[in-house]
Amino acid sequence: MAITVIGNYLSPYVRKVLVCLDLKGLDYEIDPIIPFFGNDDFTRLNPVRRIPILLDGDLVIPESAVICEYLDESYAGPALLPAGAPHRAQARALQSFADGRIGDVLIWNLFNQYIIRRHVWSETADESRIAEALQRDIPQILDYLETRLPDDGFLFGECGVADIAVASMFRNAALVRYAVDAARWPRSASFVSRVLDLPAFARLQPFEKIMLSTPIPDHRDALRAAGAPVTEETFATSRPTRGQFRI
Repeated sequence: MAITVIGNYLSPYVRKVLVCLDLKGLDYEIDPIIPFFGNDDFTRLNPVRRIPILLDGDLVIPESAVICEYLDESYAGPALLPAGAPHRAQARALQSFADGRIGDVLIWNLFNQYIIRRHVWSETADESRIAEALQRDIPQILDYLETRLPDDGFLFGECGVADIAVASMFRNAALVRYAVDAARWPRSASFVSRVLDLPAFARLQPFEKIMLSTPIPDHRDALRAAGAPVTEETFATSRPTRGQFRI
């Protein structure tokens, strides 16, 4: 049975898993749902209603960090976590920072304001939250990353899950026209560009653009027409349910 990923191409957490699957050379199908539209079966798979969820045969695994470690431990291919306990701990910590703090700011206070509020809820952006993110929170994040990211190459040799987790968040920022100021944060700007230039990221971009430009009810058909490996069945409903679900 093919691996199935439940979650859409615009989610940084889903993108992280899809890039890891690509690096591992693994085929998969995707049910590109927005979690607000998840049905009761989706809730049974993950009661906190977050994406991604990975189905591997009868195995159900929620949470992107757990999924990536499962893929690394279960399948051959390039290592997603570095060798050695100290480096592995550092990689996990940076991934956690990306999934948590960076996601809270770039996704909920930026991408959510411009994209989710408009397309899911037909609401306008909260300009005060955007201003706070741009003026205080994002600079704080980048000041920290500038002390942690390498001048060239990747964090621990080959590209791994920590690199992917950080860059994936900034891909969402780029989708709402935010770019890292290379004059102020040169390491961060070059690092994000370097990771996002990888073929595994580039292969996802046409599907991201389709999701941004297509009405939600038409996502599946448009993605399938573009060659995305869309599942036959879906866990989506036609109406969204409010909640602070991870996208």
